[in-house]
Amino acid sequence: MEPFTHFLTGACLGRAGLNRKTALATLTLTLAAEAPDLDIPVGMVRGSAFVFAHHRGFTHSFAGVPLDALVVVGFVYLLWRILGRNVKDPDLPPRWGVLFLYACLAGLSHILLDFTNNYGVRPFWPFSEKWYSWDIVFIGEPVIWALLILGLVLPTFFALIDKEIGARRRGPSGRVAATLALVGIVLLWGVRDYEHRRAVDALQSRTYNDAAPLRASAYPKPIDPFHWYGVVETPAFFALASVDSLGPEVDREGRLEIRYKPEETAVTLAAKNSYVGRAFLDWAQYPITETETLQPPQQGSIVLFQDLRYAGIPRSFAPRRSRGGLSKAVQIDQNLHVVGDVYDTKQGLVIVPEPGQR
Repeated sequence: MEPFTHFLTGACLGRAGLNRKTALATLTLTLAAEAPDLDIPVGMVRGSAFVFAHHRGFTHSFAGVPLDALVVVGFVYLLWRILGRNVKDPDLPPRWGVLFLYACLAGLSHILLDFTNNYGVRPFWPFSEKWYSWDIVFIGEPVIWALLILGLVLPTFFALIDKEIGARRRGPSGRVAATLALVGIVLLWGVRDYEHRRAVDALQSRTYNDAAPLRASAYPKPIDPFHWYGVVETPAFFALASVDSLGPEVDREGRLEIRYKPEETAVTLAAKNSYVGRAFLDWAQYPITETETLQPPQQGSIVLFQDLRYAGIPRSFAPRRSRGGLSKAVQIDQNLHVVGDVYDTKQGLVIVPEPGQR
């Protein structure tokens, strides 16, 4: 999920009652809920190809959670010392062991939230680099935002009412609202999981151009839990279709798209053996390649890697060459050597040498 959801989830975990056990709980949980994504800014030192290969790796694994927690608690402790150890409630001092456990809990919440979308996580890294994804929630889900925001904001209004009527306050406010927000997310997952299963079953129950599916997947759209983007693999091609899980019905609009599997060539094999190619194929669920011969031909070719689970993303959100989101491209010279990774910018193509070539 995007950072906004993680931060809000950490804050709700604190407000749901954990902030009654130790000072600095909500701050620690909020920061720790997003801490696994530190792999992005740290990895950018090595370049975007390195980030793609290692994102959602160690910091998003069960083995990495304690390290993430240690970094966060160390940062909170440093702030606490710099600010003169000021804590609003002197009867509730910081309990650093408890805060470390809270930070671990928030780190696990990050892995769980990332697991619900279709990018996936590698929770057992470094023992296994297998990707796992639930495929039920879009990477940015407005319904989840609304639940979490209401869970944090509504108690403020109730607190103002209590102040007006002179009600006595007992401990940190907002416990019920934050708990209900978290419960609401779990219920949303239940609805989406049920509809997701119906969508997948609908995709698998029919043929495509008289070809039976080898496998099928349904991917979520924001807000709407009843309409999905479907990808079906057959022996010769991939079929892309919308799915209405209420019906259930596949391709109601008659816009089925067929993407034939390309022939393997020496150029595509060289691209797949590149650093980005290996990382992409390890991550992708429905990989497909497109080869563009450059002019003059002596410059070689560009091989575009695309994962069809993201082909449904509008082109306005993707590079011009990509035909969808989260694609990668590699330039191969006429001698089948990797020139570098290709990035399509407004200024034109940018070729970046792969790690080890710099």
